[in-house]
Amino acid sequence: MHLYLHIPFCRQACHYCDFHFSTNTSNKRAVVEAIANEIILRKDYLPKADIETIYFGGGTPSLLDEEELHLLLNTINRHFTVASNAEITLEANPDDLQREKLQQFYNAGINRLSIGIQSFHEPHLKFLNRIHSAHEGEHCVRTAQEIGIKNISIDLIYAIPAPDHGILLQDMQKAFSLDIAHISAYCLTIEPQTAFGSWLKKKKIQPIDEEYAAQQFEMLVKTLAENGYEQYEISNFARNGHYSMHNSSYWKQRPYLGVGPSAHSYNGVSREYNVSNNARYLEAIQNQIIPATLETLSPADQTNEYLLTGLRTKWGVNKEKLEMLSGRSFLSTHHADLEKMTEKNWIREDADNWYLTDSGKLFADRISSDLFIDGELN
Repeated sequence: MHLYLHIPFCRQACHYCDFHFSTNTSNKRAVVEAIANEIILRKDYLPKADIETIYFGGGTPSLLDEEELHLLLNTINRHFTVASNAEITLEANPDDLQREKLQQFYNAGINRLSIGIQSFHEPHLKFLNRIHSAHEGEHCVRTAQEIGIKNISIDLIYAIPAPDHGILLQDMQKAFSLDIAHISAYCLTIEPQTAFGSWLKKKKIQPIDEEYAAQQFEMLVKTLAENGYEQYEISNFARNGHYSMHNSSYWKQRPYLGVGPSAHSYNGVSREYNVSNNARYLEAIQNQIIPATLETLSPADQTNEYLLTGLRTKWGVNKEKLEMLSGRSFLSTHHADLEKMTEKNWIREDADNWYLTDSGKLFADRISSDLFIDGELN
């Protein structure tokens, strides 16, 4: 089973981010204590109490101090059985990762870092409103490796406006020189409730150039493959099998518990969504109430979620599982669609599964939605 903790605080807002967070950290300790209490309240949510992965996300979990991190980890260990080889990931920003802080994380048992580099190019960092410098990005990776945290993932953002593809190539070359085990590469998107979204409405910036973004994606996939990175999910690339075990559990629809404001949970038949408001979350937990909205998943929902997540991965979607989830209606409903997508070289199949081709990965969301099951299934 898998555990996610949402730490809803950041030093400042990045121009592109629409995750739930607050830049007011005055009640950080109270929220952390509430998350610890939610862990206790929710300890029976998962089918088993054995934890294979723990993921500190956010927000910016690297803002946690040593005492707060130990409170959360100790609470987890008291109420769950954590596997001896559990993957324990902490998302971090480079500006938080001084040697002393990294040593605290390592001593606490953090064995994987997901670092929000985004770019090693200074003007791009300023455009995104990142706090850290390009030098800090490189330095924190090297320091973490020296301390003993070898399993490091970095985030890179592509399709940032630039005259050509040179900056993205330089970003990748820097990652190669640092011997990074895992790279998550995300296309810059402009969400309505962000600074970029506001600027777009005011025409202070231009929309993302889709053709440029597609060119960058294709170049990125090719260059990473040439340097030993396997694309095991559309946005995720790993050397030597260093997949994110935690994120892979989402894509494979394994049960997980999410705690903290805005966190999601999934048990196979339903999802729960915690309130995305720190004050309301605190008040509810103090009253021993889980501030979550329950969504029971219909057979159609389960089929569609499996398509949406599974097709993005190297493992694809299993034909028999799709038939089982859809009440034996998937093939009969989408036989013609599957043939057309095969002819376009968007999907391929073997005896058991369907997979996206390299061409199909450019249209992943469209392909999934075209294969969705509509309405209620018997």
